[in-house]
Amino acid sequence: MTVFLNGKFMPIEEAKVPVLDRGFIFGDGIYELVPVYSRAPFRLEGHLARMERSLSEVQIPNPYSRAEWTRIIEQVIDKQPFDDQGVYWQVTRGVAKRDHAFPKDLQPTVFIMSNPLVNPSKDIVENGGKAVTSKDFRWHRCDLKTISLIGNCMLRQMSAEAGAVETLLFRDGRLTEASASNAYIVKDGVIATPPKDHLILPGITLDVVFDIVKRGNLPMEVREITEAEVFAADEVWVTSSSKEVVAIVEIDGKRIGAGKPGPVFRKAWQLYQDFKNEVMRAKRQAQAA
Repeated sequence: MTVFLNGKFMPIEEAKVPVLDRGFIFGDGIYELVPVYSRAPFRLEGHLARMERSLSEVQIPNPYSRAEWTRIIEQVIDKQPFDDQGVYWQVTRGVAKRDHAFPKDLQPTVFIMSNPLVNPSKDIVENGGKAVTSKDFRWHRCDLKTISLIGNCMLRQMSAEAGAVETLLFRDGRLTEASASNAYIVKDGVIATPPKDHLILPGITLDVVFDIVKRGNLPMEVREITEAEVFAADEVWVTSSSKEVVAIVEIDGKRIGAGKPGPVFRKAWQLYQDFKNEVMRAKRQAQAA
């Protein structure tokens, strides 16, 4: 695998950063992951805009212009042998003597790699997945996409140990999101998802869901959702760039709805596939034509 590190392309085995990099010492950095379909990054502008906001909020200078980021990311994509990819990049504050305060005049560390984009299995799509729940004990700036992810890792490990696909999170009895996904419920045919605020990462795939449900004339609300509503829902979903749309049919051992993916999920999943083929792959198809 060829990766990008601080201005150079190299085999991943040769990529190294100093142990005093603040990303290693403090988790002091931000990251993004953009899905790539048919070698075309999807909504890269949206990912770059979110990155810029995260960098600004944590006061790390942006080392590249949008045009430079776009050019480098496209080069990383071109150097991989697979067409559908997940391009991951992170920017740390850089290398400095260990001190909690932000040092001045550091050169940020930039690392970019790409892996095959693995979508949900046929079994998960057909039969749905299980989830567990937890108190959302993460920090209060979940709207920033930082590399300090130990809380998310601990929460995802809970579901991994339970043989589940996700951990649904609650603060003060209200749904926020999942450990690595946005979350939704369906009741009486109406889709609902929590509002974007500082407790939720503003997912790019969440915006895709807004688009596809509008395309399909599916009613959707953005509002607070109680824990009781989640367990009483007809359907529960999670979404992310890699998961796309996944139905949750069991939570903490309790059946959700009919215990299988519901009709609103089925329609949303098909709308997502249509959107992927018609829109996400459209750039490459246009170039081929």
